[in-house]
Amino acid sequence: MSKRILVTGGCGFIGHHFIDHLIVNTDWLVIILDKLTYASAGFDRLRDSKLFDEKRILILSADFTNPISIGLAKEINHVDYVVHMGAETHVDRSIVDPAPFVYSNVVGTMNMLEWARKTPSIEKFIYLSTDEVFGPADKGQNFSEWDRYNSGNPYAASKAGGEELCLAWANTYGLPITIVHTQNVFAQRQHPEKFIPMTIRKVLAGDTVLVHSDQFGMSGSRFWIHARNLADGLLYLLKDDVSFLFREKFNIVGEREISNFEMAELISKIIDKPLKYDLVLPDRPGHDRRYALSGVKMENLGWHHPVSFEESLKKTVFWSLENQWWLTPSFYEDVNAKVI
Repeated sequence: MSKRILVTGGCGFIGHHFIDHLIVNTDWLVIILDKLTYASAGFDRLRDSKLFDEKRILILSADFTNPISIGLAKEINHVDYVVHMGAETHVDRSIVDPAPFVYSNVVGTMNMLEWARKTPSIEKFIYLSTDEVFGPADKGQNFSEWDRYNSGNPYAASKAGGEELCLAWANTYGLPITIVHTQNVFAQRQHPEKFIPMTIRKVLAGDTVLVHSDQFGMSGSRFWIHARNLADGLLYLLKDDVSFLFREKFNIVGEREISNFEMAELISKIIDKPLKYDLVLPDRPGHDRRYALSGVKMENLGWHHPVSFEESLKKTVFWSLENQWWLTPSFYEDVNAKVI
C-alpha cells in the first residue's frame, strides 16, 4: 500500500516545495496541517504550483499550538511518516515579539509529539530545525549534529527547545525521531522579507541593497540551499532503504559558502543590472555574522545535492523575473523587509 505522510506547515515556503517533491517522486498520500499564518500566503503557493487540486493531497487547516483534537486526529487518520516543519521562523519578528515563537516552536512541537506517541502507525518522525541553534561559527568552523547549543535569538532558542523535546519524547516514549538541521533556504515563491527576493526586487528597481557587515566592512556569510535540494535530502532520509536511526540528527547543508555581498553581486549579474549597495552594521541585537554546518554525515549516507547552487540560483532569479508579484510585500501584507 502507498505510504501516508503528514507535513506540518505544508502551505508555507519550504513546505510547498517539499510537497511538490513528494508528489513528483512518490505515490504517497500527503496530508498537510497548516494554520495559514502571514507566511503561508493562504493556499496561493499550492495553487501556483498546481498542487491545490491534487487528489493525493489532503489539506487540514488547524493550529497545532493547541492540542490535536479528537476530530482532527480522526481526519488525519493513520500515517506512516511525519515531517514537522511548521514553525515561526523570522528572527527579526522573534526579537520584537518572542511569545508566538515559543508557543509555535516549543508548545506546538510538544502537541505534535503527544499526538504522535498516541499514533502507533508512525514509523518515522522528522523535526526540521536550523543551524541557528548553534549560534555563530568562527571562520573555518562547521558545527556537527551533536554540538552544543548556543542560541543567539528567541527564534533559535525556540527551535533548540523543540529539539530537546523531540529527544526527550524519543527517549521516554520510544518515538522514532530524527532531527534535521538545515541552513538558509531559497527558491521560488519565497516571502519578500527574505534576503534573496528582497535583493531581486531592489536590483530591478535600482534601489540600494543594505548588506550587513562588521566594523571592518566584511559581510556575513551563509551556506545557501535550494528548497528542492533540501526536499530531496528529507525524502532520502524517509526512504525505506536508508537506515533511520532512533534518536538521531542529520545536517542537510548548502553546497558552498557565499557571503551576503557575494550573493547580492551574483543576483545583479544574473539580472544584468548594476548593484547599488551599502554595507551597514547590524540593527538587531545578537546578530550572527556566520553560520556553518558540517554535511559529512549525509555524504557518508550517500546523499549529494541533485542540483548545483549556481543552477538553483539562476532558476530562482529567472522565475522571479517572470513572476514579480511574488516579490511584492503587499502581496502578503504590509511588512518591512530586512536583510539577513
